[in-house]
Amino acid sequence: MKKDKIPTDQLITSIIGGIEDVKGKEITLLDLREIENTVCDYFIICEGTSNTQVNAIVGSIQKQVSKTLKDKPWHVEGTENAEWVLMDYVNVVVHVFQKHIREYYDIEELWGDAKITQIETSY
Repeated sequence: MKKDKIPTDQLITSIIGGIEDVKGKEITLLDLREIENTVCDYFIICEGTSNTQVNAIVGSIQKQVSKTLKDKPWHVEGTENAEWVLMDYVNVVVHVFQKHIREYYDIEELWGDAKITQIETSY
């Protein structure tokens, strides 16, 4: 039996909530829908200050999405060294970086054609 598709906007809201719950920094949403041959519709990028916080962000996202939407990522990688963790929710891919790794790879620049939205946080 095929499971119902979760609305993307609800998934994005839940992921961002999970990031905010543990004070993830510099949250950015990249809308890739207008770009040809992309692997997903959205990237959500954020950063933590240490590998401990990066893993806390990942755990918080998984808990929030599981609780609110009864969904889990299709694939997660990078938790071993927690410098760059990728969480694949199929149409939304989350990148949780440590600051120096984020600056090095500069995904926002690589996907410069995407519509980029900075998420304002209250902390």
